[in-house]
Amino acid sequence: MQLDFGTENMIVEVIDGVGWVTFNNPKRRNAVNWDMWQAIPKIFADLSQREDVRCVVMKGAGDKSFVAGADISEFKEKRTGDAQVKAYNAATAAAYSAIENFDKPLIAMIQGFCIGGGLAVALSADIRIGADDTVYAIPAARLGLGYGYSGVNRLVHLVGPAYAKEVFFTARKFSGEEALRMGLINRLTSVADLEATTREYAGMIAENAPLTIATANMAVAMALAPESEKDWDAVEDMVAKCFASDDYKEGQAAFMEKRTPQFKGR
Repeated sequence: MQLDFGTENMIVEVIDGVGWVTFNNPKRRNAVNWDMWQAIPKIFADLSQREDVRCVVMKGAGDKSFVAGADISEFKEKRTGDAQVKAYNAATAAAYSAIENFDKPLIAMIQGFCIGGGLAVALSADIRIGADDTVYAIPAARLGLGYGYSGVNRLVHLVGPAYAKEVFFTARKFSGEEALRMGLINRLTSVADLEATTREYAGMIAENAPLTIATANMAVAMALAPESEKDWDAVEDMVAKCFASDDYKEGQAAFMEKRTPQFKGR
């Protein structure tokens, strides 16, 4: 089932419990244009509410690039003057926030270039699966750009401060093998196996108990949050709901009957 969000540059499909979000601007290496920035919050809000979506995969159209950040060709028209700059920055901030705060498992399926803003999108996912042709970089230091705390913080949590400094200080390109070694990606596959591996992971997640996954997601978020923002009572409430759910009964029954459980998320 394909969903319509008002732009052909974002393709959204729901297949067997998995939402597939494709950044579809291959002529510009899937750079995100104005219509795409505006559609992204709507897309993730919709997928969050859908009971038929258990997991979401983000990917780029074609085989050259995952996402190439913002579409610079629009800047003269869309990002000139204080008012336009503020509106553009607000739209991009809302889009990144929608991806970062998405409440279901999110996988980035990465092929080709994953640089700058594209890497920021990938860092917002829960799991990153990359092909062995991938190239990663944050070239801010070659452009004189300031890089905000939020993006730096996500990278530090993933790879640690030493690797994060190497990424930012050198601005060099890293191979898929290097990305795997530093923990920037979870899995490295061949180009030929990338989609099959991603589908396998998404399928495993979609078959598992949604309440259990949501609870684990919340617990990890609390573990990474500043001490003043930790809410372990909320996590314990979610744990209690798991044990009180029909899915808990279904999991036990399926185990005893040696069959695949059919979880409903309630």
